Amino acid sequence: MSYIPRLKKDYTERIVKTLKEEFGYKSVMQVPKLQKIVLSRGVGAAVADKKLIDYAVDELTMITGQKAVATISKKDVAAFKLRKGMPIGAKVTLRGERMYEFLDRLVTAALPRVRDFQGVNANSFDGRGNYTLGITEQIIFPEIDIDKVNRINGMDITFVTNAPTDQEAKSLLKELGIPFKKN
Repeated sequence: MSYIPRLKKDYTERIVKTLKEEFGYKSVMQVPKLQKIVLSRGVGAAVADKKLIDYAVDELTMITGQKAVATISKKDVAAFKLRKGMPIGAKVTLRGERMYEFLDRLVTAALPRVRDFQGVNANSFDGRGNYTLGITEQIIFPEIDIDKVNRINGMDITFVTNAPTDQEAKSLLKELGIPFKKN
């Protein structure tokens, strides 16, 4: 018997039934799924100091347990002293078991550590069932040692679902444990 993440098991046993009843799906295959989670981080100061990209890649790797990659600029921007091909950020894409494990740690360990946390903004959907959450400090993750952090940076976490509408995606993410603000 192989290991199944807690949230994946919860999805198959409870969440599919709940969403099927809520939206009146005829088939289990119509129920929206979480396809991937993408963590991305822009490092604008990397134009001056190339080591900042390495720090960003290392931190994202520690947070997710999967190797992050540096993102490079696609065009020249003279105002920012940016050349095409320069590294300007880092990102990592999680799928499958790692995705569910990261989501579990985000909801149970990281988000409760945010100062004055009231819930996440429910208006950050893109119209196609995807949700983006902005984190202002990487030190909310327990994997990051605060003494070794050279700069406090934020990141974006994007939840990509196959839900046709934002309402269905919000219901899915709420069932998975994401604490939305009460309006």
